[in-house]
Amino acid sequence: MNAPEIKWRIVPPIDTTGQLQMAIDRWLLQQHLTGEIPPTLRFYTWSNPTISLGYHQRHYPEHWQSLTWHDRPIELVKRPTGGRGVLHQGDLTYAFIGSGFVGKRAEIYQQICQFIIDGWRSIGVDLQYGTAGTGYIHNPNCFGTATSADLVCADGYKLIGSAQLIKSGAILQHGSMRLNPDLELFKQVFGESIDLPPAAVLQLTISQIIAALTQAATQHFQVKFEVEPLSDREWSQIHSKNQDLKKSPLFKGG
Repeated sequence: MNAPEIKWRIVPPIDTTGQLQMAIDRWLLQQHLTGEIPPTLRFYTWSNPTISLGYHQRHYPEHWQSLTWHDRPIELVKRPTGGRGVLHQGDLTYAFIGSGFVGKRAEIYQQICQFIIDGWRSIGVDLQYGTAGTGYIHNPNCFGTATSADLVCADGYKLIGSAQLIKSGAILQHGSMRLNPDLELFKQVFGESIDLPPAAVLQLTISQIIAALTQAATQHFQVKFEVEPLSDREWSQIHSKNQDLKKSPLFKGG
């Protein structure tokens, strides 16, 4: 007799403000923590250029508070996870919410990141874990260095920076996949130049990447992902929580 099929949830891609994206990730983690939803995977994009700050990041360049791009303010939001500042523009973000993982934080990163490595390999991009430089803790730019939680291409280009929150055994891990950054905007924000991704990355579409990563996650976790958009009731709860977050003095834009 065959074992029952394990079903996890995948939320279709959402393009919206940074503040709302972070509210969704927080809400999904809380819902999983209380047993309301199964482990969940989602991919999303940012409707406006946004800088997300790590939860414990207290220091960042003062000019980030007044940045604009194409006459629109650049949103500044706080992530529920750690790490440094990330510029979200020309990127694709993944978020995984789950539980039942054992081991040290670095080991859990690797257990989750394996599906990302497998998925990118299936579309022609080999990735490996980075090694943090000595100045990482003082660098406000997450992509300025690569830690053991990050994934880099063969030529050293840091493609994916991830961050994690573990709460009562439930895990939120999300990360930015830097696909086609605007070089001028990146220099305006961080005061330094950046290389473009390898050609193998630039030629891929977001749909191709999502399909490859979803298939890899299915195989890696040995589950079936069921597509389930956020319901009207869920959106209502998320928006309610988001209104509370907007009272934060850090909230800007969106």
